[in-house]
Amino acid sequence: MFKNYFKTAWRHIVRNKGYSALNILGLGTGMAVALLIGLWVHYEYSYDKFLPDYERLYQVRRNFNSNGDILNFPTTSLALADALRNEIPEMEYVAETDWMNSHGLRVGDKKIFLAGGQVNSDFLKMFPYPLLKGTADVVLKDPYSIVLTESTAKALFGDENPLNQTVRFNNKNDLKVTGILKDLPGNSTFQFKYLVPFSYYEATEAYVKEQRRGSFGENSYQIFTKLKPGTTYAQVAPKIKNIQKREKDSFNAQNSEVIMQPMQNWHLFSEYINGKDTGGFIQYVRMFRVIGVLILLIACINFVNLTTARSEKRAREVGVRKAIGSQRKDLVIQFLAESLVFALLAFVLALIMVQLALPAFNTLTGRTIQLPVFNINFWLIAWGSVLLTALLAGSRPAFYFSSFNPVKVLKGSLHVGKAAALPRKVLVVLQFSCSITLIISTIIIYRQIQHAKDRPTGYDLNRLLVTEINNDLSKNYTILKNELQQQGIVSEMTQASSPATGIYWHGDIDRWPGKHAGESVEMGFIVVSNDYFKTLGFPILQGRDFTGVSDTMSVILNEMAIKRMRLQDPVNQTITFNGRQMRIVGVAKDALMTSPFAAAEPSMFMYSPYPQTFITYRLAPNIKTQDAIARLNTIFNKYSPAFPFSYQFADQSYANKFAQEELIGKLAGIFASFAIFISCLGLFGLAAYVAEQRTKEIGIRKVLGASVWQLWLLLSRDFVLLVLISCVVASPVAWYFLQNWLQKYTYRIHIGLAVFILAGILVLFITIFTISFQAIKAAMANPVKSLKTE
Repeated sequence: MFKNYFKTAWRHIVRNKGYSALNILGLGTGMAVALLIGLWVHYEYSYDKFLPDYERLYQVRRNFNSNGDILNFPTTSLALADALRNEIPEMEYVAETDWMNSHGLRVGDKKIFLAGGQVNSDFLKMFPYPLLKGTADVVLKDPYSIVLTESTAKALFGDENPLNQTVRFNNKNDLKVTGILKDLPGNSTFQFKYLVPFSYYEATEAYVKEQRRGSFGENSYQIFTKLKPGTTYAQVAPKIKNIQKREKDSFNAQNSEVIMQPMQNWHLFSEYINGKDTGGFIQYVRMFRVIGVLILLIACINFVNLTTARSEKRAREVGVRKAIGSQRKDLVIQFLAESLVFALLAFVLALIMVQLALPAFNTLTGRTIQLPVFNINFWLIAWGSVLLTALLAGSRPAFYFSSFNPVKVLKGSLHVGKAAALPRKVLVVLQFSCSITLIISTIIIYRQIQHAKDRPTGYDLNRLLVTEINNDLSKNYTILKNELQQQGIVSEMTQASSPATGIYWHGDIDRWPGKHAGESVEMGFIVVSNDYFKTLGFPILQGRDFTGVSDTMSVILNEMAIKRMRLQDPVNQTITFNGRQMRIVGVAKDALMTSPFAAAEPSMFMYSPYPQTFITYRLAPNIKTQDAIARLNTIFNKYSPAFPFSYQFADQSYANKFAQEELIGKLAGIFASFAIFISCLGLFGLAAYVAEQRTKEIGIRKVLGASVWQLWLLLSRDFVLLVLISCVVASPVAWYFLQNWLQKYTYRIHIGLAVFILAGILVLFITIFTISFQAIKAAMANPVKSLKTE
């Protein structure tokens, strides 16, 4: 019996090739988009979950109370790491690490500059990334050892066995290779290329040992923990919450509460609101999950509309079947089987489309997503989704067709077109409302990005480069600067503790004139050398720039810092920072050094004659960029032969701050295009059906003198009206969700009427273009032939 159902369904598909092709293409495209989004969403949720016991892994963070605002920081102290390790029995492991910064590795004439971590010896026990050589118990025990990833080992040693060989680290010490890690997968939060024991850090940097015995307020490191089996965070949270507050003389410790974020939240929940990880990339993942369902729903609506539009052609078949004894349930099964065949063919098309699209999609998203064709769970979910889609798309046609009265059908007195028209129109409105909402969202996201890009940064990023300093460059900085300026390669050059487009150090001012009891001001701190403001094009609005060593107890504040501290005539006033009295010598213009979507951070600049973390320099105006880079490479290698020359354009670093929003905008635009494409496929099919149904009417009207324009208007106006209704429905829905989305940005656009008008005109144009082919074709047909046919 079932074989007969499917054979009948196949014959119907083959007999109506054009109609079948539209249905399969629409449904297949919807499935492909939903599958692509599903694979991407699954990938985002899969971060770090390949690690065993990932649910017991945490990062330690601080909630800092700043005048009632709860700010969250991942920076922690070594004193806190020792306290957690020694005083909290529920902790199985505690590992402190640095910030996975870049360091120089050299073997012979091979030199690389890559990101790697200096980690506690328990790190690989907590995070058991696969070791190809060595064991987690011993690879990080020796302070002068190093663990390389497979690709790093290949870059340094080629095909030679790297184990027990030495690597020159930062051109200071030789470290023995004790282990080789398999390269970390793309869905790992950590992306280091090597690991060095934290004990090496302590052995070679005296201040690190001091910080271990120091204050809870000296927050410069990261801490990761693993709870013992059977222990929950709820058991540990009250014990660690106020562990720092026993240090009475530390403002940071007294105003901080210790919390832990589970590893499963690291990737998607990066934004803390009121001390809780409630935001981040998860918002976009959820949004696209809904978009995937909506696009599949649009495709199913297409199937329903195109199928029920042909009800008069199926009515006679239903009447004959019922007359010879078919039960309604048999007809329902017949039409559901037909829907299933359509869904299966569409799914095969969807698989082909996804496989072809994945390389471009991976390039766009920066992911390494693949079709998991050898995963049984994927196929179970896929086939379940196909069945659900077939049921969703085929239910209404099945129950609708099977309800026909056989007597009326066979007498020819059943007119089903009008009965199905209203539900069909409602579905078209729903379909286009979803599409228009996506189009409006794309436009708003694009406008918000452009609004932030057009915002003045407050300093000049043009031809500005940043190079991370190393030991050799710090020793030779002065002579390097002189040579670069003498040769006319750079016009200005400076050093700072943060790059031009970031602030890496935050803290609080102890005291300032007019401070209220218990008040604090959280701000960014940047240590700079000579010519910092000149190099970056930072205007000094009041007072003066730093002049040299005599300014080691001087500071320059930006406008926002002055505003937060309510200082009047700030120049020459005194503030206290870390127990030292500092004199304000200048006020700098606010600059967007962190988020381009938010207000400028309150910032304090301090002078130091000692080497800093970054060298910032501006190319001379009369030298071509390509020539300058080649000459910079030669000179940097001259003064830093153990390190490869590496650099980053400041304007590119600033542009990277838009990467997430730009990705979301591009994805929204792509999926909106597919939504409107699927909707228009259905509209194209419905227009063809309407033209076919009104062939005789069109012929009579043409004989009576109707023009092609009048006939086109006759066939088009109903569809245009439905799209206009869709615009009215979609606009308030889009406004509501987009207005909420924009609230996360301090610096944002206002949604005006123009965007809704633009989206409406765009969709209206696409609609008219889609239906015009069928309308004009019908209007230009020979009326004599159509009337003879009738």
